[in-house]
Order: sequence, then structure tokens, then C-alpha cells
Amino acid sequence: MTTETTPLRGRICLVAGATRGAGRAIAVQLGAAGATVYVTGRTTREKLSEVGRATETIEETAELVTAAGGEGIAVPTDHLEPDRVRALVDRIDREQGRLDVLVNDVWGGEHLVTFGKKTWEMDLAGGLRMLELGVKTHVITSHAVLPLLTRNPGGLVVEVTDGTAAYNGTRFRENLFYDLAKNAPIRMAFGLAKELEEYGGTAVAVTPGWLRSEQMLAGFGVTEENWRDATEKLPDFAISESPVYVGRAVAALAADPGRNRWTGQSLSSGELAKQYGFTDADGSRPDAWGFIVAGEIGKPNVEEYR
Repeated sequence: MTTETTPLRGRICLVAGATRGAGRAIAVQLGAAGATVYVTGRTTREKLSEVGRATETIEETAELVTAAGGEGIAVPTDHLEPDRVRALVDRIDREQGRLDVLVNDVWGGEHLVTFGKKTWEMDLAGGLRMLELGVKTHVITSHAVLPLLTRNPGGLVVEVTDGTAAYNGTRFRENLFYDLAKNAPIRMAFGLAKELEEYGGTAVAVTPGWLRSEQMLAGFGVTEENWRDATEKLPDFAISESPVYVGRAVAALAADPGRNRWTGQSLSSGELAKQYGFTDADGSRPDAWGFIVAGEIGKPNVEEYR
């Protein structure tokens, strides 16, 4: 393999929240580019998280990273426990002596999201748990990891969220707790960009479009192989994208020596595909957020946004 096909060879990455979905795909694509990737999460082959899905584990993610050409290292970690996160960072420091990329993808709150209710009608405990999972975990992780990341210039922090700053900034995400949980990473990327500036670091927020995660596919009763069958019930599902797409977006950012031009910004997989020239796994280039915005004023043709 050449540096052209493995531009991240020798780079050390941490994908926090890599059990499934976007986090898993990001870890695998970083591995495909040659990186050593520490993958964390709460679901292992011995223990389930509250999400309750035994079909995806961090060990499997690590194996996929290695199979893709990198080195995957699974470390069971609850990112709500500062001591566990500090132990993770100590291990990376001990084994590698550096960290080049942090991907903050911790979430696991899908089962808590409900729509159609006012804030005061919702379960408060569930709403607060959503904020713990989607915001507190990111803060704890950044607090523990950034001293190692900033030891060398040029580090990259990617805050994974749902929605761009432009979209979320003018629209309510229909559930106050969810709205807060998904806007916070955007603001974190903005703030961290300011703090990392003197270290030559970059911080960005990245969002996939309509993600065909394992849970999303299961909800529609389809697989990645026959996902288009779901468009019979919901035509707009045709604009959805596989997790590979956002994985390639983050890998492209990590491999770009000029990525600092994006620092502090909120980016989508579709936007980055246009900039870097990558495609989704099926060769398409979906722009889900562009399609959604266009749908607010008319009935766009899906094929024009793929």
C-alpha cells in the first residue's frame, strides 16, 4: 500500500462511541486510510448498554477496522465516567505517546426520543438522560483527551451531531431535549476551534444526512442490501445514505493537511463529498440536507440530490 491509499498510516485516532452507526463507519474508514483507531462504547460481547442491541459490539468494530487495513483497538468505556475516560487516555498515551484525531460520536439516546409532546409533557428523567448521553459525555471526553491531543500540533476534533448549524439554527428539532443535545456539539466545535487555535488544531462539527444505521434499517424492516424497498412506504427515504458516507467524510478531513480552513464550522457529509470527491458505498453522492431544505418550499426530485 502507498501513502496515497493509506494517508493516515502512523496516525492515532480515538472514535468515542464506535459501537454502531456513524461511529463504527468512521472508525472503519479511518482504518481503511491506515490509521490506528481506538474504538470505545458500552456494548461488548459480554455486556449490553441500555440501547439493548447485542448485534453490534466494540470488539466487532475493532475487527472491522483491522480488516479494512488499519489497527483497531477496542476499549470498553462509559464516557459518563470521568475516571474511565482518563484511564482510556492514559492507555493511549502509554501505548502510542500521542493522539492525532478525536471523534466525539457518543450518543445512544435514540430510544429516549419522542415527538409530538410539549416539554412539560415529556418524561423529565428521559430528557435529562438524553442530555447526559449527548452533551455531558462529549464534555467529559474532550476535557480528558485534549491535553494529549494538543501535545503535538495539528490535532483534529470532530463533533458528530444531527443537523448543520444553518439548519438547526433556524428550526426546532421537535423535542427540546433532542434539540439541545444535537445543537450542543455544534457549539462545542465552535468553542474548541478557538481553544485549539494556538496549538494548530482544528475542530469541526460533522453531520450525516438521513443515516441508514443498523437501528434505522431495523425500524423500516429492511437491510442495507434491500433498503430501497422502504421507499414504497416513505418515498423520501430514497435520499438516505449509508454510514460509509460520513465515515469517508471524516477520513477525508483527517487526511487533508489544509483542513484548518474548516475549523469552527458545521459540515455535512454531502457538503464534504462535493469538496473531496468521495461517494457513498453505492457510488452516489446524496445531499440529504439540501433535499430537506428544498422540500420545505416545493417537491424536489430525489435524483437531483443524489
